[in-house]
Amino acid sequence: MSLPPVLLLHGARVPSVASFDLPVPGYSLAADLASAGFAVYLLDVRGYGGSTRPPEMDGPPEAHPPLVRSYKAVRDIHAAVTWIVEREGVASVALLGWATGGHWAGHYASLYPENVSHLVLYNTLYGGSDRHDQIGPGSSLEDPEIPGRFNRAYGAYRLSTAESLFGAWDASIPFEDKAQWRDPRVAEAYAEAALASDPTSHTREPASFRAPSGAMEDSYYLASGRRLWDASSITAATLVIRSGSDFWSRPEDAEVLSSHLTSAARVRTVTIPGATHFVHLDRPERGRAQFVEEVVRFLSGG
Repeated sequence: MSLPPVLLLHGARVPSVASFDLPVPGYSLAADLASAGFAVYLLDVRGYGGSTRPPEMDGPPEAHPPLVRSYKAVRDIHAAVTWIVEREGVASVALLGWATGGHWAGHYASLYPENVSHLVLYNTLYGGSDRHDQIGPGSSLEDPEIPGRFNRAYGAYRLSTAESLFGAWDASIPFEDKAQWRDPRVAEAYAEAALASDPTSHTREPASFRAPSGAMEDSYYLASGRRLWDASSITAATLVIRSGSDFWSRPEDAEVLSSHLTSAARVRTVTIPGATHFVHLDRPERGRAQFVEEVVRFLSGG
């Protein structure tokens, strides 16, 4: 059985190299998959990393509404998949999406099921509940004047500093000494790569990188119980994998999503107990080894 090429999809804020290919031995998911025999590709959706940025991102964020909603990310995935299929001489590819990347991957696979052989949805929102502690109704993402609507005061894009990358991650690590859970080299490389992804980062003090706000608008609605795509249209073999201590997806997202995958070639649902939202960047004994093993075995047909 030949192995499918794999396209990795980043989340709402940090683009693909920082997410999946850090230059720290033992902490590149792209390298793990390549070592297992897969042809691996990384995509930056428009507005992120090495991809073209909408011209609205050159102005102040408040001048425009949130940029790059899910339907535009799907167009970018389709362009990448079309190119990979031609380059590899295959009929379909495997998609692995982390957080919002999983939402984008699922949305794409529901619209172009013939193009996706395997689908890995990792810590992904799906509208499984209308309650979310951090990004749902009543959160700062909600319009204070119109309940149930995203707060478009967020503007076209967000700015993130290196320090802002670690609040939720640190909060989900159950040790005061975070190095017991996360290699300090990983934290340093993650922050450096995130800032390096935007050529304007160091024009601001403190340094900060831009990310389109459209993903947050989509995420607010998913966190409010709205589903933006229908999993019953997906035909790919699908792995729904979730970290037990994830702050983004909820157990209900994995449960409802799995139950809606009625046309999938096969469905496997895995929860890694105690793992964080960033489990593929945590130490092997803190869930990373299990995560990589589950993904490689699934994509290999096991």
